[in-house]
Amino acid sequence: MTDIKLTQYSHGAGCGCKISPAVLDSMLHSDLPKASYPNLLVGNESKDDAAVYDLGDGTCIVSTTDFFMPIVDDAFTFGAIASVNAISDVYAMGGEPFMAIA
Repeated sequence: MTDIKLTQYSHGAGCGCKISPAVLDSMLHSDLPKASYPNLLVGNESKDDAAVYDLGDGTCIVSTTDFFMPIVDDAFTFGAIASVNAISDVYAMGGEPFMAIA
C-alpha cells in the first residue's frame, strides 16, 4: 500500500488557503434572496464563529462547519485537528460541544 500524503493536495498552509475576507463578505451579502427563520438567533449576518438556532424549549443548537486545506499528511491527525477547530467555534459562542464530525 502506498502512503498518501494529504499535503500533496494543498497549495498552501491551512487557513492561509482560505478566500479573502472581502470576497467572503461580498458572497454573503449578495443580492440573493435571504430566507427568514424566526428561530435563527445568530446567522451569517453577524460574522460569528457559529450559527445559533433556538429549539423553542429553552435550548439552542450551536452549529458550525469549517474547511481548510491539509496541514499534516496523516488523515487521522487531520481529522482531529479539524474537529478541534470546529469545537473551538462552539466554545467561542458560549456553547457546550458534545459531538464533532470531521
